[in-house]
Amino acid sequence: YIKRDIVTQYKQTILGPLWYIIQPLLTTVMYMFVFGTLAGIGTDGIPQPLFYMAGITLWNYFSTCFTSCSDVFGANAGVFGKVYFPRLVVPLSSCTSNLIRMLIQLGMFIAIYIYYVVSGQFTPSLSVSLVFFPVLIVMIGLHSMSWGLLFSSWTTKYRDLKFLIQFGIQLFMYATPVIYPLSFAPEKYRWIININPLTPIFEAFKYSCLGAGTFDITGLLYSFCVLCATMFFAVIIFNRTEQRFMDTV
Repeated sequence: YIKRDIVTQYKQTILGPLWYIIQPLLTTVMYMFVFGTLAGIGTDGIPQPLFYMAGITLWNYFSTCFTSCSDVFGANAGVFGKVYFPRLVVPLSSCTSNLIRMLIQLGMFIAIYIYYVVSGQFTPSLSVSLVFFPVLIVMIGLHSMSWGLLFSSWTTKYRDLKFLIQFGIQLFMYATPVIYPLSFAPEKYRWIININPLTPIFEAFKYSCLGAGTFDITGLLYSFCVLCATMFFAVIIFNRTEQRFMDTV
C-alpha cells in the first residue's frame, strides 16, 4: 500500500515527485506576498520563507493524511469487498507514505534554513526542545489519522460530509497558527485558537527549529489527551463501520 500510494499519486505526470518540492515553494511565495506583504502579518522576526515553510511543511502532512484517511472506505471499496485484511493497515500506510513526502519537504526546509544561517540573515536559536521534533511529527500524523477515520466512517452514510471536508480543511488552517504566529492573534480571541489541539504542536514545532512561538508542555499534554480520546473512539467507530460498510458504499 505504501508503494502504491507513492507511485500512483503522480503517475502520468511530467514532473512527478518534483511536485513535492514545487507545491510548497509556490505556496510559500504566495503566502509571503499575500500575508507578509499585503496583509502585513508579522513572523516574530523570523525570515518569511523560513516561517512559512515551517508551517506549510507540517500542515501539508496533516492535511494530506487527513484527506486520504477520510476516504478510506470509498477509495478502497473494491479491495475491501474482495479480500479481508486488517482495514487499519490502509490509513496507517497512507500516513507512512505521506511521511516520506513530508521528509522530502523537510529536507528542502533544512536547505533554506542553512542558506539563511550561512548568509548571516538568520541566527539559529535551537534548544533542547529539538529532541521532541520527531514526537511532534508523530502526533500530527496520529491526529490526522484519528480525525480521518471518524470522517471516513461517517461519510459512508452521509455523503455530504465529503463536500464539507474539501473546504473545511482549508478553513481549519486559519484556526491553526500556520501562517501567523500565535502572538499575532488578539488576546480576546486567542483562547479559541488554543482550544485547537494542533496549536501547541505547531507552536512547539516552530519554537524547536526557529526559536519563535512557544513550547508549552501543558498545551502538548492537552493535545496528547485529545489525541488519545479521538483515536480511541475513531478505532471503535471504524471497526464497527467496516463490518457493514459494503451495504452503504
